[in-house]
Amino acid sequence: MTRNVFALASAIVLVAACSSSSGGATSAPSPAESTAASPAASEAASGSAAAGGTIKLGGGFALTGDESALDLPAANGAKLAVKQINAAGGVNGSQIDFIVHDSQYKMDVTAQTAKQFVEQDKVPLFIGYTDTDSVLAAGPTFQAAKIPFITVGATSPKIPTQVGDMMFLACFGDNVQAAVGAEYSYKTFGHNAYFLWDKGVEYTTLLGGYFKSRFTELGGTIALEDSYDDKASDFSAQITKIKALSPQPDFYYVAAMPYNIGPLVKQFRDAGITGPIVGGDGYDTPDLFTTHALMDATGGTAGIKKFITDYKAEYGNDPENAFAALGYDTVYLMADAVKRAGGTDSAAVKSAIEATKDFPGITGAITFSADSHVPQKGVTVIAIKNGAFTLGAEVVPEKVPAP
Repeated sequence: MTRNVFALASAIVLVAACSSSSGGATSAPSPAESTAASPAASEAASGSAAAGGTIKLGGGFALTGDESALDLPAANGAKLAVKQINAAGGVNGSQIDFIVHDSQYKMDVTAQTAKQFVEQDKVPLFIGYTDTDSVLAAGPTFQAAKIPFITVGATSPKIPTQVGDMMFLACFGDNVQAAVGAEYSYKTFGHNAYFLWDKGVEYTTLLGGYFKSRFTELGGTIALEDSYDDKASDFSAQITKIKALSPQPDFYYVAAMPYNIGPLVKQFRDAGITGPIVGGDGYDTPDLFTTHALMDATGGTAGIKKFITDYKAEYGNDPENAFAALGYDTVYLMADAVKRAGGTDSAAVKSAIEATKDFPGITGAITFSADSHVPQKGVTVIAIKNGAFTLGAEVVPEKVPAP
């Protein structure tokens, strides 16, 4: 739909990896090698813990509202993973009972449903949300109840510190993807940038701040820094300021949410602003197709190709974006930890997640530690040119801003 729009995505690593635990490592097949429904299917279906019964897993998602463009596919990916795990025998012989509530992308509703998960549904495990604001609204409730919580797509590296020791990310941190955006753009496009950010959302303010920090550290200059309200739909004021710049910037870094970036890019292009537009994973929409993984049935990894096939068979359409794959990975990641923990004991599951090494997710290998609940994941640059998406580069940032 647009040209020269870049975004950042977690690298796809085709490796046969191990998921370690205190009792030693157990091998898991890579997405490329696995003939099961997912990289963790065989592990989730086996185990020596008591079989039978169900394991409750809470899932919080904005199935309606502005964030639904990302949360609804994430929920669908998670549901697909649950279905496949249960069909393969469950986790330690127990079926997963996946309980989902719609947060509507309203923070008061998000907080209310968090209490519902804990007090009424009595879930021992929780996954969900693709944005930081929702995680911060729900997180304290799960932390107080000592319930392990893995966020599907919220990328603030500050979340584990803000929420507590039960909080984990299934995706890279904003500081990592912003560093790659800064380094890649500095080397590829030039040293003079226009910087625009949405001032109403935690994700965009953090992403933009990390980009600015790393870009200026490299020696880059910001020709103009500007902001807009979260619900903005008219960007003519920003365009007027850009047109007055001389010389024009080498590229435009825009920290935006998915519901803003489509109109913004169209208005920029219609106004004759043709330079590269760079951003983070908030661009991951059907319009612009920037993603945590190259969601391509032809060019994607073996794991992604199989996921696309399975998702289409289940829902009648291709995955809308890579957050569907992140939802899928998050369920398998939690199931793998429960299997190694031998049950849903809070402390045991937390320790098992922390012991995860090179878990072979389809969005990239995942490693945690007791010191970091933000996974180590590589970063890929996806380029969208004339409506087609291509793999730009796979990058490990030279330096990452502190959270």
